Amino acid sequence: MRTVSQSERTHIAFVGKRNVGKSSLVNKFIGQDLVIVSDTPGTTTDPVKKAMELLPYGPVVLIDTAGIDDIGELGEKRIDKTFKIISEADFVILVLDANEKISEEEKTFIKYLNNYELPFFTVINKSDQGINFELVDELHSLGIKYLDVSSKTGAGINELKEKVMTLLPSEDDQTLLGDLIRKDEVIVLVIPIDPGAPKGRVILPQVQALRESLDKNAIVVVAQDKELDSALKKLSNPPKLVVTDSQAIKIVSEIVPPNVQLTTFSILMARYKGDLLEYIRGLKKIEELKNGDRVLIAEACSHHVQDDDIGTIKIPNWLKNYTQKSLDINIVNGHDFPSNLSDYDLIIHCGSCMLTRKATMARIKQAKALGVPIVNYGVTISYLHGAIPRCLQPFDEAISEWKKYPISKINVTYL
Repeated sequence: MRTVSQSERTHIAFVGKRNVGKSSLVNKFIGQDLVIVSDTPGTTTDPVKKAMELLPYGPVVLIDTAGIDDIGELGEKRIDKTFKIISEADFVILVLDANEKISEEEKTFIKYLNNYELPFFTVINKSDQGINFELVDELHSLGIKYLDVSSKTGAGINELKEKVMTLLPSEDDQTLLGDLIRKDEVIVLVIPIDPGAPKGRVILPQVQALRESLDKNAIVVVAQDKELDSALKKLSNPPKLVVTDSQAIKIVSEIVPPNVQLTTFSILMARYKGDLLEYIRGLKKIEELKNGDRVLIAEACSHHVQDDDIGTIKIPNWLKNYTQKSLDINIVNGHDFPSNLSDYDLIIHCGSCMLTRKATMARIKQAKALGVPIVNYGVTISYLHGAIPRCLQPFDEAISEWKKYPISKINVTYL
């Protein structure tokens, strides 16, 4: 389980004021001294993440955050980062000081959690020093359940783990493609090995698709795009589904028979990690782009940019060639959208391999709140190459959504 990526783990954020013992509590929870601990308020500045196995629940990520009462201009930035972490976390542990009453910052924070329906549990730390009964009375008046713990003695830590496991969001039926195939059905995965492919391995969505197919007892055929035609001819019957890398969609769509369902790894990820229907709605904006419009290309992780990089080179060129417009295209890397997001006319987001679903959905909600259309790499590439609605074949809801937006006017000769 240690090989489970952070993006596939449940994220638990420890939040509270400075010096309530969040870092010490995280260390006790993990069972090792990971986070620097000090009596000086504000020791934790940037969020610190640690992956662990919370047995028998499974793989999780614990996040230590800066205090919600941090001060100064830098402190405000730290608080903003803490709230961003919270919006993307699956569960929040609110840490209170046993020696103090509930502060205004904590009351405001509790309202925030309730307003946004973020699941949380409250712990009273430093219980070895005695507990302020006014604090207990306030929690009772607010209807908030809590647990006494001590990050110094370790009292209550095991009980906290057990309690958290009962409250964590249960695994839902979210699947990459497990609902599309059944036992003994044949699925073909098209995985091109080009200069941009990681040496000695394949990318996460491809690995996940292979594993889910095997878990369904399906028969999996893996081939590169150049060998796809030969692979299909060797099958006695057509496969149930073909999944390809987005960059090979043009050649693959010409090879795969119309009666065989076809999609891309990135479209599967759009459904698994994001909102495929919202991305389809965002395609309409591509047809409406005008000279001078601003387009944001958002990548959630940083990597070495090669000459044929998909996000920084290929998509901007394809988009400009398709629209025949002079566009202002900006490219950002990392887990934060730019502060001037409302200045953009379109967002083209990466496949979210390194983001949790919660984080991706938070980004989509942010874009929708500001009225900025959003699509992802794979949906955009398939559209610009004339492969939509073909690549939406396996998804009835997506086809229905597409029919609401008759925007296909594609000439792929110049792509």
